[in-house]
Amino acid sequence: MLDIKNLMVFFENALALNDLSIMVNEGEIVGIIGSNSAGKTTLMNTISGLIIDMKIKEQRKGGERITIYGQIIFRGEDITNTKANDRAKKGIVLSRERHPIFPESDVMENLKIAGHLRKKSELKEMIEYVFSLFPILTDLKRRKAGFLSGGEQQMLAIGMALIVKPVLLLLDEPLLGLSPYMQSGLIAAIKNLREKAAITILISEQFARPVLPMIDRGYVIENGMLALTGTGDELMDNPEVKAAYFGV
Repeated sequence: MLDIKNLMVFFENALALNDLSIMVNEGEIVGIIGSNSAGKTTLMNTISGLIIDMKIKEQRKGGERITIYGQIIFRGEDITNTKANDRAKKGIVLSRERHPIFPESDVMENLKIAGHLRKKSELKEMIEYVFSLFPILTDLKRRKAGFLSGGEQQMLAIGMALIVKPVLLLLDEPLLGLSPYMQSGLIAAIKNLREKAAITILISEQFARPVLPMIDRGYVIENGMLALTGTGDELMDNPEVKAAYFGV
């Protein structure tokens, strides 16, 4: 489904991604594991096309120069230079870290905003699916999103991404700042997405321990470069991964 070949991203002279190649097959949950500043968010922004928007914005204001090399192939089509909104139409949807929600609007309004291009019947069906996936949000429909807990905001952010009906869902550090209880609930929901909605998922995380058991395959990146790859079980048992991410 997704084939990234020799991807390199520069911010001015700083190399954020260095000759990175990864693949995501249809129906998989694939993990990108790495510490802070490893390049995970840059990778997600590049796959989603947000990096193109960032590049254009910086060019207009004469700011930081962003340069991209390599290829991004999605379902056999080269989308390296395709803008974010066109990638979203193809089914590539990003749920970004730090809860990109509308804090002054309530939960239901946030979901409706995300689905403003959907037909009413289709939007209703998707909203019902989001509430079935995240039951905790059902009782919070009229609560302002800014008053939700971190975990509830993350569920809402993912719900907003799902309203768009993704084929490939990109989750950028969804467990960041969540309690172990909220992490468990979110991981169960992510598994449900693959099993019941047939959505392919690419998830980036620095918290390897809860993520590795649910992924089919994973890539460990360090300083923008591929350091390790393997199945979830293989990475879970890898002493280098244990030392770097489990503290053992």
